[in-house]
Amino acid sequence: MGVISAIGDSVALNRTALQQGICGIQRLEMFESKYADKMPFGEVKISTSALQEKLNAKEHGITRTMLLALHALQETIQHSGLTAAELASPDTALIGASTVGGMCLTDELYHDANKQDGGSEYLSSYDCASVTLYLQQRYHVGGPLNTINTACSSSANAIAYGARLIKSGLAKRAIVGGADSLAKFTINGFNALHILSPEICKPFDRNRKGLNLGEGAAFLVLEKEEDAAGKKIYATLTGYGNSNDAYHPSSLSPEGDGPFLSMQEALTTAGLTIQDIDFINAHGTGTENNDEVESAAMVRLFTTPPAFASSKGNTGHTLGAAGAIEAVYSILNLQHQEIYPALQFEEPIAATGLRPAAGYVQQPLQHVMSNSFGFGGNCTSLIFSKA
Repeated sequence: MGVISAIGDSVALNRTALQQGICGIQRLEMFESKYADKMPFGEVKISTSALQEKLNAKEHGITRTMLLALHALQETIQHSGLTAAELASPDTALIGASTVGGMCLTDELYHDANKQDGGSEYLSSYDCASVTLYLQQRYHVGGPLNTINTACSSSANAIAYGARLIKSGLAKRAIVGGADSLAKFTINGFNALHILSPEICKPFDRNRKGLNLGEGAAFLVLEKEEDAAGKKIYATLTGYGNSNDAYHPSSLSPEGDGPFLSMQEALTTAGLTIQDIDFINAHGTGTENNDEVESAAMVRLFTTPPAFASSKGNTGHTLGAAGAIEAVYSILNLQHQEIYPALQFEEPIAATGLRPAAGYVQQPLQHVMSNSFGFGGNCTSLIFSKA
C-alpha cells in the first residue's frame, strides 16, 4: 500500500494521524483560490515544485495530480517488493482513477481551449487517462491499463475492477488506486452546488454544513492468495458491489437505493451476512443529502448498524482518490485491530439517531466495509477481511 493525504505522506504517518484524531483540514497555503480565506481544505502541505524535486519528476507537462499519484505508487512498489521484471510483465495490470486528472490546471486548460496561441506544455495532460499513462510510462508497467472516472467512487471501482481482472485470468497482479489534486475546476464547481462548508466538515452531524475538498492519492497491489505466498499480506479483498440509483446528477435517492444495493451486493460477493461486518468506513461527506441517505441505507440494511465513521473529517473529500485512500484506512483497521475516531461530531441526525465512533479503540475486527458514492448515484462498497 501507499498513500499521501492532508494527514501524512506515507501509510505510517496516516495511521498515526488517524490514531491521534488529527484533522488535516486547514486554510489553503499551496494553492491559489479566491476562496482560500473563506473555507478550509484538506491540502497536502508539500508544494508542487518540492514534489517534483523529491520524486525527480520534471517531465514535460507534469501536473500535481501526477505527482501525488507517483508519490503513492512509489511507496506501494517499495512496500510490495515488485521487481522491474514483474512490473513489465504482461500479467501486471495498472488501474488508475481520477475525477479531475489534468484538469487540475484549470487556468491552462481555459487558455488552451480558447486557442490563444500554439498551446501550453500541458495539452496532453488534460486527458482523463493522463495520470495513469504517466505512471505506466514511468514504471514500464506491461499489462492491462485502464482509467476509471465515476466521480467519487472512481478508485473504489478501480479496486473492484482489478480484482475482476485477476479472477478472470486477464492479470496475475493488479496495481489499483487513484489520485486527485485540488483545482479551481472542482472548488468553483462544488461551490456552485452550494455544498462546500465554510468551516471544518462534521460528517453525520445534525448541524453539518457541507464538505471540505481535499487532495491525495493511494495505491494497492492485489494478487491471488496462492501468488502472494511468502509475502506480507495486509488483508483480503473479499467483497465488492456497485450500483447506480440514477436518481439525480449530484444527489442520492432519499430511500438510499444506491448505497443499500452496493452494500448488499458486496455482502453477497463476499458470502457474508450483516452480522459479519464489524466496522464501516462510511462515505460520510458531511453534506445534507449524503449523510442522511447513507445513514438511512445503513439502517435499512443492518437495522442496527455496526460501528462506523467517516475519515473525511481528517482528510477532506479527495474525490476520485477517496475510495483508495479509505481502502488503505480500512486495511489499517484490520491490520492493527483498531477503530479511528470520527472528528467534529456532536449531535446525531434526527431521522436515524446514528452516532459514529467517538474515540480511538482497539477491538477485534474480522470484516470491514468501505463505502464510496459518486455523482449520478454511482455507489460502490468494498469489504476487506483480516488476513
